[in-house]
Amino acid sequence: MKTYYVYIMASISKTLYVGMTNNIERRVYQHKLKVKKGFTSRYNIFKLVYFQSTDDVGYAIGREKQIKGWTRSKKIELIESMNPHWLDLSADWYAWNKE
Repeated sequence: MKTYYVYIMASISKTLYVGMTNNIERRVYQHKLKVKKGFTSRYNIFKLVYFQSTDDVGYAIGREKQIKGWTRSKKIELIESMNPHWLDLSADWYAWNKE
């Protein structure tokens, strides 16, 4: 069974990016290293501030679209409901942070 993730990344200035993936560790790593040129690399979006998982790809796609359609204030409310201090939830996932 596959797991799918809907996630929100943020920059230090709290510019937000909403995405969906089936491999959250790989995808966040790509954002952090700016592997792909685009919105997240342009705005230095590297902090994972929210994610949820599901085994239903249809739900994940729908949830991503739903969150993308929300106002900024509603997205912030969602983030702060589980991460009030905007910590990087992936801070200890990678070897460079484990020294």
